[in-house]
Amino acid sequence: MARATLADVAAAAGVSVPTVSKVLSGKKHVSAATRDKVLEAVRAFGYEAPRPPSTPRAGLVDLLIDGLGSPWAQVLIRGAEQAAARWGFSLVVTSSARADFDLRRWIGIVRKRSTDGIVLVLSRANQEEISAIEELLHVPLVLLDPVGKRDPRVSTVGATNWSGGVMATTHLLELGHTRIGFIGGPLETQCTLDRYEGYLAAHRTFGIDPDPGLTRYGDFLISGGREFGAELLDRPDRPTAIFAGSDLQAAGVYQAATERGIRVPAQLSVVGFDDSTWCEMMSPPLTTVRQPLDDMANEAVRLISEELTHPRGPVGTRIELATSLVVRSSTAGPAS
Repeated sequence: MARATLADVAAAAGVSVPTVSKVLSGKKHVSAATRDKVLEAVRAFGYEAPRPPSTPRAGLVDLLIDGLGSPWAQVLIRGAEQAAARWGFSLVVTSSARADFDLRRWIGIVRKRSTDGIVLVLSRANQEEISAIEELLHVPLVLLDPVGKRDPRVSTVGATNWSGGVMATTHLLELGHTRIGFIGGPLETQCTLDRYEGYLAAHRTFGIDPDPGLTRYGDFLISGGREFGAELLDRPDRPTAIFAGSDLQAAGVYQAATERGIRVPAQLSVVGFDDSTWCEMMSPPLTTVRQPLDDMANEAVRLISEELTHPRGPVGTRIELATSLVVRSSTAGPAS
């Protein structure tokens, strides 16, 4: 038998889904008669209601993230751990990149430990998965760099990706480059779309039409940067500069350039995105757009603490933190 949903309970009780959510969340402004009808439907369907507000907090925040190995993830996890301690929580980290990861099983485990809130960092999470987490756990939920269009009911924290794309591309255009490649992450991710729109906007400002043949969409990983960097550099009219959607992709572009005897920055300028801890150790040190991952993690945990202390209405909060360009030695004017 399929698991009952909030919609099933609402239909049986003859009320709206938000009303069911209010009852299950222990919120006020619901009549006693309506509350009784909802709770009766909950019992009839065997729907598992969240712990009542009177239950003491567990002092836990769960962070569900795609992977743990990248420098980007390590900075974010460190920031989340520091923020959790600052706001009075312990942090539990789970990687969804494991081959045996099952979302429903994870939800069951999280429910048993009565977590106080969840931070999601999932580059490929869909709305159905997010809705399942909301529906089954009933705790504050914050998304970092959400995929696709933002759900206004869910709080999100991100960076000014469009501005970052403008800054990176403007830097290259000001150096004199007119053929600039773009290697983004997955096409369905909002941060990729925003960075690409920034790339296009900078070209428009300079009155230049970018060559659409110089655009690729990858996976934010070194392998994608190497693969698509090779494609761009093997063109007879190859770009003189590449804006990569992550520092890992930029590292892959470095590899592709080295394999072809192309020197950075004398023959190819490269800009990354993130400002990972090892950018200064790359050869040459990487020019990149810094997004404040530690501050983003702090804001996500703060929003959870704030919602627990002062429950808000159904409209989620959107926070965007400023990006900045960090110029190092991987960019120069185009070779004559």
